[in-house]
Formats: sequence, C-alpha cells, structure tokens
Amino acid sequence: MSIDIKDLKNEQPSVDAQEKKQLTPEQEKALQEKKTLEEEYVYRRGTVTVRDLIAPASFQVNPDFLKIGDTFVRTLFIVTYPRYVTIGWGAPVINYSGTLDIGMFFYPIPAELILKQLRDKTGVLESQIISDNEKGAPRDPIRETALRDVEQLRDDLTQGIEHFFQFAFYVTIYAKDKEELDKRSGQIESIFGSKLIYTKRGFYQAEQGFNSTMPLGNDELMITFNMSTSPIASSFPFISSDLTSDRGILYGINRHNNSLILFDRYSLQNANAVVFATSGAGKSYAVKLEILRSMMMGTDVIVIDPEMEYKTLSDSVGGTYVNVSLASESKINPFDLPRAVGEGTSVEDILRSAVITIKGLLRIMIGQPLGASTKVGFTPAEDSMLDRAIIEAYAKKDITPDLTNLEGVEYPVLQDLQEILEGMEGGTDLVDRLRKYTEGTFSGLLNSPTTVEMENQLVTFSVRDLEDELRPMAIYTIINYIWNVVRSERKKRLLTIDEAWWLMMHEDSAKFIFALVKRARKYFLGVTTITQDVNDFLRNPYGQAIVTNSSLQLLLKQSPAGIDLVAKTFNLTQSEKYLLLEAAIGEGIFFAGAKHAAVKIVASYNEDQLITTNPEQLLEIERARKEFEESFSSTQKAPSKPKAE
Repeated sequence: MSIDIKDLKNEQPSVDAQEKKQLTPEQEKALQEKKTLEEEYVYRRGTVTVRDLIAPASFQVNPDFLKIGDTFVRTLFIVTYPRYVTIGWGAPVINYSGTLDIGMFFYPIPAELILKQLRDKTGVLESQIISDNEKGAPRDPIRETALRDVEQLRDDLTQGIEHFFQFAFYVTIYAKDKEELDKRSGQIESIFGSKLIYTKRGFYQAEQGFNSTMPLGNDELMITFNMSTSPIASSFPFISSDLTSDRGILYGINRHNNSLILFDRYSLQNANAVVFATSGAGKSYAVKLEILRSMMMGTDVIVIDPEMEYKTLSDSVGGTYVNVSLASESKINPFDLPRAVGEGTSVEDILRSAVITIKGLLRIMIGQPLGASTKVGFTPAEDSMLDRAIIEAYAKKDITPDLTNLEGVEYPVLQDLQEILEGMEGGTDLVDRLRKYTEGTFSGLLNSPTTVEMENQLVTFSVRDLEDELRPMAIYTIINYIWNVVRSERKKRLLTIDEAWWLMMHEDSAKFIFALVKRARKYFLGVTTITQDVNDFLRNPYGQAIVTNSSLQLLLKQSPAGIDLVAKTFNLTQSEKYLLLEAAIGEGIFFAGAKHAAVKIVASYNEDQLITTNPEQLLEIERARKEFEESFSSTQKAPSKPKAE
C-alpha cells in the first residue's frame, strides 16, 4: 500500500479508539506508516538543508548574463574548431588569472553509424572531384584535403585506433560588475580566437549555461561538435608543464607527473632568478644545490653570504671564502674600476659611472634626512661638492678621462676623498660625517686598497661579523666590486645574493641591484636573489622590477601573512596558494618563463652532507668529523711493535 506525502497536510491524523479496534492488521500498519511520514514531514519543515546554505540571496536572469547575489556570471560555448589544435590548447584558459568554471561533456557515437556517414561523405566528395576533372575545372584543394581526412578517419575507426564523440566545451566567467564581466569575456574570447577557436555567448540561455558548468553533470545547452579521440585528448586543459630539457641541471622532481625538472637557466630570456620562502622552508638548501650542480657544468659562482651558511660548501669544493669585517684582512676598495668593459667604452664613461655609484654608497654611509617629506640624501650643494671631490680624488692618482686604458693604475681610497673635501670650501660637515669611516670606529672597512682575489670557481663573501648598521654599505660595495669584475671579463657566471631585503632598505642600493639585474644578461651573468621578507621586498618598486626581470622563479612554503601578495604578484590560482601554504620543506612551485610546475627539491646523500643547513644534522656531521680526526690521530701516534729477530 502506497501513501502520497503531498496529501499528508490535508489528512486528519487520528481515529478514535472504537474505530481503531475494528481495523485489520494491514490497515493498522498503513495507519502507522502514515503517522510516521507525517511526523517526518513536520520535522523537515523546520530544518536547514545544504541547498538552503549554499543558495544565493538573489538570482537575476538577464538575456546574456546572470546576477547571482553580487556576482555577475556569463557562459561561453565553443562552436567551431580549426583543422588542427595543439596539445594543451586549453592551458591558457586554465591559467587565466580570474575565476572560471569549465564544463566538458563527451557523448560517444557508435562507430558503425559514423562509418556509414563517412562512406556517404566520401562518395559525395569523390563525385565532385571527378566532375570537376571532367569539366576541366581547376583542382579544389579544400575538397581534396577533406577527402584525405575522411579516408584517414575511416581507417582509424575501422582499426579501433580512434573513437568518435560529440564534444561540448563551456566556460563560465565570474566578475564583480558588468564592466569587468565584459572585459573578462573579451579576454577569454581573444585567447580562444588566437587559436582559431570561435566561441559565442549564451543569449537567452544564461541560466542553462551556468547550470551546465556546475558540478552536477547536467548539459542543459547541448551545443556539441563532432570530434575523434585525438583532438579531444588535446582539449583536456589540466596539463602539467614539462620542464625537462636536453641540457641544464637537475632542480628537482615534478610533483605533477614525477618527471625530472632539468633546466638551463641561460636558455631563457635572461638568467636571473628569485627565490621566496619563509625561514626554514629550504631556500638556501635549494640554491646551494643549484650552485653545486652548476659548478659541475663549468659555471663560476659568486655568493654573498649573510649568515656563514656557505662555508662548508666552499671548503668542500676548494672555494675562496672572504670574511668581510672591520678586523678582517680582506678589504674591498669602493673606488676600484673595471679594467675592460668591451670595445668602444672609454675611460670617461667608466669614470662617470663610478662617480654615480660612489655617491650612492656615500648616501647610505653619510646621507642625512633632508626634510619630513624627502628621502635620505644630500643637499644640492653637497651633491655637487661630492661630485667634484670624487673626480679630483681619481685625478690625484692620475686617473683622468683622457686615459686610453686603466692598466697599472693605482686607485684612490676613502682617505683621499676626505683630504679633497677638507680643501674645499663648505666641505667641513661632510668631512665630519666621513671621518668615522676613515679614522674612527668603522675605519677598517672601506678605507684601504682591495686585497680580495676572484681567481676561483667559487668565491663567497661573508658579512656575518658586520654590525647591522654596516651591512647595507658592505653588501653594496661587494656587489659593485663583483660587477666591476664581471664587466672586466665576459664569462658564464652566477651571482647569489642571500637575504636580499638588506639591499631593499635603502633606495640607492635597491636601485643599484635593479640596474645590475637588468644589465646582467649582456655579460653572461645570472643573478639569484633570495629573501624571506617577501612583503618588504615585493612592496618595494625596485623589488617588483627585479621579479619582473627574473625569468626563473622558485616559490617555496609561504607564510599566511605574505601569501596574498605573492599570489597577486605571480598570478597564482587558489590551489597553488594552498600548495604553498601547506608545502613541506623543499616543496613549492618552479617557474621557468611561461611554464611552471610543482617541484620537490631532491639531493643525493653526498650533496646533502655538503649543503644542509639543519643545525641538528650539522652538529652530527661535526661530531663525526671530530671522532674521525681523533681516531686518525691516535692511530698515527700508536707505538709500532718491535720486529721479531
């Protein structure tokens, strides 16, 4: 016996006791079922369903778009395809930096039905071609090409190589207002149009289009295109970028398909790279691994090390480790000039560039606030005075614009600049500010000729023992010296700047590193910029420009505070944002030009021992080394047994 739930509201719920006694067992059972359903109906009227929770506050249907709450929605559908489509043609749509829903529907067609249609089509085409030949008409390449395609498809279907489908592809676009919706619709249509794929907007089918891209499996538009297996396979948009090349170094494993990410950064538009990650996410580990493998390929590497993390690696490969500090014997003279910078470059141009660079250093050293609304620097009079003083300091050492080359010259030092300023009217204040770097507490840093040698495949500059106040000017001077060396001899080099946010603290140093990154390609130099202070770096206009001029980017685990800025800068999708938030050590996203993939940094056991930054692991390595040395020492000192006669 069946009971309709719709009639329960009009039913009387009970009968009196006398009538109940006269009911048969079947009637009693039916009465009990009715009562149970009635109670269930009353209960459900007062509950909240999932549909109630996810339903929008309002739903407005317009001819070519929907307004769901405060969001504007439009659906596009594909109507025609070109003769050939490339593999992964849907990837630009998936990587579009906006909210999209994509719906694809596949309707298999029996092979015997399609073969019959193709046989008829073949007959029509052949008869048309024969008729044209008999009439002496010129050949029709379109018909001949269509005949070849039909014959090829008939063979593939008969042999089971291909199968036939009717394929529907829909894209639903979301925006905050009508203008943005029109703009995004035009952009998506342009992406499709660039591949000769033509789309239309769902006029008077906006609601059906929206429902067709909802995760319900309902195709309410039913706008399909005949396709065989191969083009449908290339239509699948969720692809993983393959970053495997014939040459280069191993960066890690592609987490999408477990392939190897082998890449040569010098094959890109420029060889610059940026690495962003939180502390302890493995950024220094990844960079040291790249350095070690790049050296195996013959690349010279220069490192600026703020925390002495590269010492073990340098010692292991026989590199030069320069500890820059006030008490160190390693000195760098900021007045050094490049020895040769290519044909057509005069000493006058070199001097002009050196004056600008040294004034940038002096702003960091002795510049003062000029006012509430201005940045740290010099007054116009002081700037002009320093300009003349620097030129005279070089002239004091017979370095003038009329020189033909700089071979064998002696460069001035900071003390020479001070002496020139002392002889200039109005230079007293500048001399007083400069004196602590020539005679005072900081005199051991920048006031002597250069004693550093760069004749090694790996050269590391450590600034760990410098006070925080001196670090920006020291790093600025080191990078300027490296730049002079790079310009003196063009060869394949890699410059790694760890904790680059130190340079972003001052406009002159930020501007200098940006200029270096921009010009590095001309001298076969790749600059790797590493930082954990993502917010400060990306909010700096020069930091943004450095990212733009870096073709290689490695994003490891990010903090919740900085993920939104990172996502905006690199156009990350929501899934990529969550990947970076939840990534383990050594996991992230590897960008190489227009391609990117999820990466896991991997190293062999021997590589790991050389590059690890884990304090516990370093202590274990140090303990094992000491035990070996003690064991070896005791073996050497053990008395030898007397020989038997």
